[in-house]
Amino acid sequence: MKKIQMVDLRSQYDKIKVEADAAMQEVISQSAFINGPQVRLFADELEGYLNCRYVIPCGNGTDALQIAMMALNFKRGDEVIVPAFTYIAAVEVIALLGLKPVFVDVDADTFQIDISKIETVITAKTVAIVPVHLFGQCADMDAITKIAKKHSLKVIEDAAQSLGSIYTFPDKEKCQSGTIGDIGITSFFPTKTLGCFGDGGALFTNDHDLAEKMRMISSHGQKKKYHHHSVGINSRLDTIQAALLRVKLKYLDQYLQARNFVAEAYDKAFDDNPHISIPKRIAESTHVFHQYTIKLKGTDREEFSKYLASYGIPTMVYYPVPVHLQVGYQSYGHQVGDFPVSEKLCQEVISLPIHSEMEPEDLNHIIKTINTFFE
Repeated sequence: MKKIQMVDLRSQYDKIKVEADAAMQEVISQSAFINGPQVRLFADELEGYLNCRYVIPCGNGTDALQIAMMALNFKRGDEVIVPAFTYIAAVEVIALLGLKPVFVDVDADTFQIDISKIETVITAKTVAIVPVHLFGQCADMDAITKIAKKHSLKVIEDAAQSLGSIYTFPDKEKCQSGTIGDIGITSFFPTKTLGCFGDGGALFTNDHDLAEKMRMISSHGQKKKYHHHSVGINSRLDTIQAALLRVKLKYLDQYLQARNFVAEAYDKAFDDNPHISIPKRIAESTHVFHQYTIKLKGTDREEFSKYLASYGIPTMVYYPVPVHLQVGYQSYGHQVGDFPVSEKLCQEVISLPIHSEMEPEDLNHIIKTINTFFE
């Protein structure tokens, strides 16, 4: 048995090697390494997949968040609502732009921002909500968009972990994750459901003016070369990464189906285990399982992780410290107990290997080993 990976990028590459190598070689032969034709072609194809009017590729998901907030003209001191249990990127960008992150606790079962708490923190300075579609399914976008409309707030969807997830509104309208708010962003980090061979990201919108502004900001604020109409940044998707993403986009639905197969096997194996709480699926959203994250009950997480490692099974904790307690963000004045659900999750969650290339024998080995641990 080969070594089990959290995400098996090598096996995924092996299956598309001929197409991937040809795509990279085409870029090398053309030598259009920056803003080559594959970048525009990839954007067009992703627009079609998402049923979204505009896709603006950029350097990475964090840049995408920054470009989005710059395009919406947020000013220093404006407040942006974010979940307390998430990756640091959204909070980092808010801080860098001189905005104020306003944290909201999350739902203990879905890991998504707690809708019931959003309106309690809205003030005259609030300008936006950033729902993070954590681990692969959407937050409650029907409720979030209604709150945003009621209070004239912008919505920036962080879909870095949920590309390909579909949200269904009460009227049965279906929308791809990232295409519901004013702006959506994603990351093409290699381990994402659609990942390149380095860094990459993109922004989504159905607003023409916003699209033009984000495209300008991502290219030094220039509308045309050497004519700078605003302060911008330098954030481009490399042509070679766009070429690879074009290949992988064709297989994205297959990748998501394979991830769901693994998730369903885990669900079935652990649903009745009193020591494990499996991830809750919400009815309104499909799940792409960027991570399969369980909660451990009455179990030493470190002991559990070490036991699995002794049998060649990796695990990861996403995330061990909630954002409001991170050392670099103490200036916002929060302390232990402010967001109890997020704090408890950071003590309980652990993620199991899940990817599109999982072999049946590896999956069975993981399940058997976990069940043996609890015997």
